[in-house]
Amino acid sequence: MKFAVVAHRRSETNDALVGAAASLGLPASVLTPRDALCALQQGDVALGRLDVRETLDGMEDGETQLERLADAGVELLNPAAALAAAHDKLLTARVLRRAGVPHPRTWLIADGVPAPAPELPLVLKPRFGSWGRDVVRCTTADELAAALATLSRRPWFQAHGVLAQELVEPVGWDLRVVVAGGRVIGAARRVAAEGEWRTNVALGGRSEPAAPPPLARRLALEAAKAVRGDLVGVDLLPTAAAYVVAEVNGAVDFRPSYGLGFGLDDPYVDAVLALLRVARGRLAIRSISA
Repeated sequence: MKFAVVAHRRSETNDALVGAAASLGLPASVLTPRDALCALQQGDVALGRLDVRETLDGMEDGETQLERLADAGVELLNPAAALAAAHDKLLTARVLRRAGVPHPRTWLIADGVPAPAPELPLVLKPRFGSWGRDVVRCTTADELAAALATLSRRPWFQAHGVLAQELVEPVGWDLRVVVAGGRVIGAARRVAAEGEWRTNVALGGRSEPAAPPPLARRLALEAAKAVRGDLVGVDLLPTAAAYVVAEVNGAVDFRPSYGLGFGLDDPYVDAVLALLRVARGRLAIRSISA
């Protein structure tokens, strides 16, 4: 059995997942979607890690190749549909709402698309966004009008419009929980940089070890199940009494410090072990069915 991370680029997380699989005795590599079609065969395991494009106008190419891998008998984790449900924030909102997972109310603002007037205060964000880019908080009608005037000139706005999302009052930090194979394998508390309300590390925020409380674990597991993601990051916003799921990331990056202190205390090894358990279970069921 081979293990492959299917992605368009190497990254610290992708390389660490491959290294973890290799430490467990599996031939492992990071492969582009096209290379994966040539290198993998029935019984191998592929983990889809397509991300959003740098231009924020959609998900990276490769969905067709992922579907062909599954058709060829490769055990595909994070299939294209799960990645789309995580990366497309409008679809995420719909999926979470149907699953009864707490999530801020979300509206689409786009040319020619009728929508109810969103309630202030709110957050504007790209439909396919990441790294905190082009995320704007609006508390007044004038701020909303000015932000829409600016964002409407972005190419991604022309493609997909912009999402308006109910504001969960920022408290300076959020909680990122990593779920692999239906199990919480890592977490971190992300703290916003001074003078910044967004917690993204790309914007100067920092992450620190955190042990997620039971409610946070449950919400993260429910969100991962709702999008049918095998390895995802779930960002939770704290409220006065609980948490709200802010986003689900289908190509989540995480660090060794995310470890929760069980197993080998290595979140990458724990992630791969959880993923292999799921993959082998599905392969066994498929073998019995055949």
